[in-house]
Order: sequence, then structure tokens, then C-alpha cells
Amino acid sequence: MKKLSLLVFLLTLMLGLQAQTQIFKFTVAKDGSGDFKTIQEAINKVRDHSQQKVTIFIKNGVYHEKLVIPSWKKNIALIGESKEKTIITNDDYSGKDFPGGDFTGNSKFSTYTSYTVLIEAIDCSAENLTIQNTAGRVGQAVALMVEADRVVIKNCNILGNQDTLYIAKDGRNYFKDCYIEGTTDFIFGEATVVFENCTIKSLQNSYVTAASTTPLQKFGFVFLNCELVAAAGVNQVYLGRPWRPYAKTVFIKSNLGTHILPIGWDPWKGDDMFPDKEKITFYAEYQNLGEGSNTSKRAFWSHHLKSAEAKKYTLKNIFCDWNPLKQ
Repeated sequence: MKKLSLLVFLLTLMLGLQAQTQIFKFTVAKDGSGDFKTIQEAINKVRDHSQQKVTIFIKNGVYHEKLVIPSWKKNIALIGESKEKTIITNDDYSGKDFPGGDFTGNSKFSTYTSYTVLIEAIDCSAENLTIQNTAGRVGQAVALMVEADRVVIKNCNILGNQDTLYIAKDGRNYFKDCYIEGTTDFIFGEATVVFENCTIKSLQNSYVTAASTTPLQKFGFVFLNCELVAAAGVNQVYLGRPWRPYAKTVFIKSNLGTHILPIGWDPWKGDDMFPDKEKITFYAEYQNLGEGSNTSKRAFWSHHLKSAEAKKYTLKNIFCDWNPLKQ
């Protein structure tokens, strides 16, 4: 009897573990060969508050969508067939007429509603996709907006101009092997984010980052082994400026092109509440390469990490109890 009870227990345990690790999968194809023709339809079909990972495989095609993964649709993985040919695109921008108005009654799009893709749910990921905002140089026009914790973006193109990538709120996000391009403040927000092996392209003379890290966060934007490049004729670019006080941005072992200005960082003057933001920001560099990496003329209030300080910039230290490599 005891052996039978043990057998039943082990069988129940195995079935439970199998259920927990089961991966559900939908396919999206514009030509109708999948489960859905639009990505939003597939997301809407995912069970609310799913405890299992749900993979949405997206076949090559150009998907004209304003895509939202709401907070109750967690554990979704969007995987494109190929980065260059699986494209999610839209063209909203701040100031554009908003038909019917947004949820606040605003008749115009704002930076916060101009996104092409919005991720609000935890434990989501995107891979092998191009996410773009094609509004052009008309002001703020977000391609990807992330408002969630534990989000992983891998091998994606994120394309736009001003405010291309908005990593909002104080979540933890990880970008790996991505290509990100834009004009002004095109990587901005308050999240704790690691960019690893990413290519960052400036399309005009302006600013790469605009962090708004909160004072309670130990880390802000961390660039590891990234490459900063520029379009032809672009030769006066700042690594960053603080959108809010306490901004934190660090470049480590990255290749900085000739377009990076010798001063490196801008204090973003003109804030009446915080007229001297540079005194409470943390901008630092460590063992960068390239012609733009010379720190001899950097802003005097920026930092040069020592070896012991640089060793703290590991995924484990930055993300604490979350390992994005296992997601």
C-alpha cells in the first residue's frame, strides 16, 4: 500500500511539473496560414495571468498594428520568423490627432501614447523582430515602450527618430544583440536596463540617452560591449543627458565612434526645480574603445570607474533575483 501511495505521489508530481513547464504556441500569418492574421488577436487570445509561457510565432510580413500586451497578459514571448522581414510598424507621434481621444480625453497623441508596441505585462519577451515608428522627424514618436518588470528583448531592430525606445517605470529589462537607432534622446526612461552587444546608431547630432532613474535605484542604463555608430555627417553626439535628477548611465567596454563629443555628457540645464542636475547624476565609463572613448576632456562631473567598481556591473548584481538568461 505504501509503495502504491508513493507511486501515485510521484506520478502526480511529474504531471504537475509537466503542466508547469508546458509551452503553448500560436502562429500569426498575414496570409491566413496561421492561427491568427494579426498579432493583437493572438495576444488577446492568451489566457489572462497565464502561469505558463505562451509563444506567439510571427511569420514574415509587415504588420501595421498598434500593439499592446496589457498587464494581465504576462508570460508572452513574441518570436519573429526573421528580424529583417518580420516587421511591426506604426506612425503615431506626439501632436498627431487622436481619433476619439485617449483614455484621459486628450484629442492629440502624446509621447506616452505614440508607441508602436507597448509591453505592460511582466515576464514577456520579444525576439527576431523589427519594431518601428515611421512618423519621421516630427517630434516624439516612440517605437517600443516597456512598462513592465523582467522583460527581455533579443535580436531586434528598434527604429525611429526622437524617443525611439521608452523604457518606463522602474522595472528591470534586458536587451541583447539589438540594433537601436534614432535622433534625440532615443533611449530614455527610468527603468534599470542592461544593453549587451547592441548597436546604437545616431541619425543626427544630438543625445543618445536621457535617463530618469529614481534615487532608490542602484543602477540605471548599463551598456556592456555595445557599439555606438552614426549616420553619415553626424559628428557631434552626447552619450546622454539627465531627463530627471539622479539619472544613471554607464558605458563599459563599448566601442564609441568618432561622433561622440570629447565632453561626452550634457547636464540638461533649464530645470528650475533642479538647476544643477549634474551634481546628483551618475554618468560613468570604463575601458571603452574607439575614437570617441578618450575621456581626457570629459565633463568634470562624470566618472571613470575603477576596476573594483566595474566588477559590480554584472547581471546578478544589477538584476538581483532575476536572471534574464533563463527567461
